[in-house]
Amino acid sequence: MRSTTSKLTLAAAVAAFALGVAAPSFAQDASAPAATQAAPAASAPLTKEQKAQKRKEARAQHKAERKAARAKNNAELKKLEDAGYKPANNDPNYPQNIQDAQKKAAAAAGASQ
Repeated sequence: MRSTTSKLTLAAAVAAFALGVAAPSFAQDASAPAATQAAPAASAPLTKEQKAQKRKEARAQHKAERKAARAKNNAELKKLEDAGYKPANNDPNYPQNIQDAQKKAAAAAGASQ
């Protein structure tokens, strides 16, 4: 009895797996052939110069993003320091000190608008 049950369980598992793998292939819509026709033109291999140019552009963009993020962080730190926060202090009241500085900076920003 156990042998028959285990064989049936195995058969059901194999059938479920086969249906799960095969189902996505049947789920194509009518626009799929048009998409595959346009794909060969878009997937043309890039030359070494094109690849190098893409890498160079990506690096430049990443560098600009890092520079902007650093400037934003430095500006925020400057505002907090102007509001009385001292990051160099090894203060046991750290969370409260920065929260107070954030409140002062927010109040100053609200008053200046």
